[in-house]
Amino acid sequence: MELAAGFAPTTRDDWRALAMEVLRKSGVETVSPEEALSTTTYDGVTVAPLYDLDDLPGHPGPPGVPPYVRGSRAVTGWDVRQRHAVPDPEAVLADLENGVTSLWLVVGDGAIPAGALGTVLKDVYLDLVPVVLEAGEHVREAAEALFALAAARGTALTGNLGASGAAGAELALRCAAGFPGMRAVTVDATPYHDAGGSDAEELGCSIARGVAELRVLTGAGLSVEQALGQIEFRYAATADQFATIAKLRAARRLWARVAEVCGAAGHGGQRQHAVTSSAMMTARDPWVNMLRTTLACFAAGVGGAEAVTVQPFDARLGLPDAFSRRIARNTQSLLLEEAGVGRVIDPAGGSWYVERRTDGLAERAWAWFQEIEAAGGIDAAAAPVSARIAATRDRRAADIARRRLPITGVSEFPNLHEKPLHRPPAGTAKPGIVRYAEEFEALRDLADAQPERPKVFLATIGPIAAHTARAAFAANLFQAGGLATETAGPGTDPEQIATAFAVSGAAVACLCSSDKLYAQHAAAVAAALRRAGAKKVWLAGKGEYDGVDATLHAGCDALHVLRTTFDDLEVTR
Repeated sequence: MELAAGFAPTTRDDWRALAMEVLRKSGVETVSPEEALSTTTYDGVTVAPLYDLDDLPGHPGPPGVPPYVRGSRAVTGWDVRQRHAVPDPEAVLADLENGVTSLWLVVGDGAIPAGALGTVLKDVYLDLVPVVLEAGEHVREAAEALFALAAARGTALTGNLGASGAAGAELALRCAAGFPGMRAVTVDATPYHDAGGSDAEELGCSIARGVAELRVLTGAGLSVEQALGQIEFRYAATADQFATIAKLRAARRLWARVAEVCGAAGHGGQRQHAVTSSAMMTARDPWVNMLRTTLACFAAGVGGAEAVTVQPFDARLGLPDAFSRRIARNTQSLLLEEAGVGRVIDPAGGSWYVERRTDGLAERAWAWFQEIEAAGGIDAAAAPVSARIAATRDRRAADIARRRLPITGVSEFPNLHEKPLHRPPAGTAKPGIVRYAEEFEALRDLADAQPERPKVFLATIGPIAAHTARAAFAANLFQAGGLATETAGPGTDPEQIATAFAVSGAAVACLCSSDKLYAQHAAAVAAALRRAGAKKVWLAGKGEYDGVDATLHAGCDALHVLRTTFDDLEVTR
């Protein structure tokens, strides 16, 4: 059955003509719809408004074969992997009994002592449940404890020891000799993401780090094929689902190219562990984190990750409780068992948009990887890597400040009356995480700490229909910094508005109305507010009016507006 039967055929030129007509009616001056409607990622990849068959960059190949864009293996589903940073065997068993299929254990100071691994894993079948370690400088001690536990039980081991460098080479030799189901090395790309890096920067750094590990492993005596089999990669998954899908697909293509260049084509199927982003998590309105992690988990599964970790929604607040861990694992169970996301191999494959974005991202990540290699490798290139990531971080911070990248519950739609959640400290915090919401949340914390919440008066001019839109916009902006707002109500009498301002006890005011009413009343209302003691008069919208100090509008630097207002209100920062 032809689903399109009965519909007139159309072309991209037909769409362009219709889109141009709409843009012209909207007052947009542009050469083409693509020019007006396209966006560019931090990596310079253009995201167009429309894709068709001509945008396909070439056939990505079938799943399970080089270049592995469609998956390292021709199988469906993924490993549900949850992270534990405290020695709580009951929590471990609760996870395993309710959908989790592998364990990620943090070992070391402030986490699980290496000597406590036997207790944490006392009722765990090690031959059935992969164990992944994150032990840092304690990796040798943790690995020995895990090896001893397996030997005492006479069982096999699967998972990853989470090592790198010389320790990774030593443990890889032992895994290759006695524990064939175990990998020794983890290339963790999440620190590059957490520090503010873009997708291509995260990918390029991960491939450079992977090549460095390959050199160490082969230098220790492993063949290239054996070395490739000892490495697992860890990537961040974000709520930008198409970016995450493209990133994981591009990562496999890049690693397959490394294997090909090393003479091991066909052995470069990258093992991927995707973790929902720490940088995107918020402390304010943390319930929204459930939506963020659901999108990220969906993207990780669709993108082809072999293992996925969903962070509990309260991870930003401290040690997650039993309810939040349950929601985290159920997120994966629902996607796998109810939505059936894991029943299809590479469901995004063949999408004109996804294939083009994967290709563009891979090209930029490979170019960045080559720059790192030309500088002497990932360790020698630490300074240029840090500088480039810092530049991307600054660009993203500017977009967050201007709310071009809105954070629901924080920079947009804040709830000043939310009931805060409290969690016990989670031990040693992971360093180097630049959280997207932290600047707004710092202002919220400062406002909450005042004896009385700082307030901004919204001088609404005219009837409700005239001022509601801009009053709502201004209230949303000020409340994003924890500032309360009070409105004057409908009316145009400057003295009545000024009296309401004086009664409110505020020291800063913001005019809210339509452009037409601003022209008639803004100057008079601003003057009346000044006489009533206003230190600063803002205006929601654009334009210059007597008595108005500054404006706030869509795309303005909201953080600057808030910090200025805190200063005007004499709230110490």
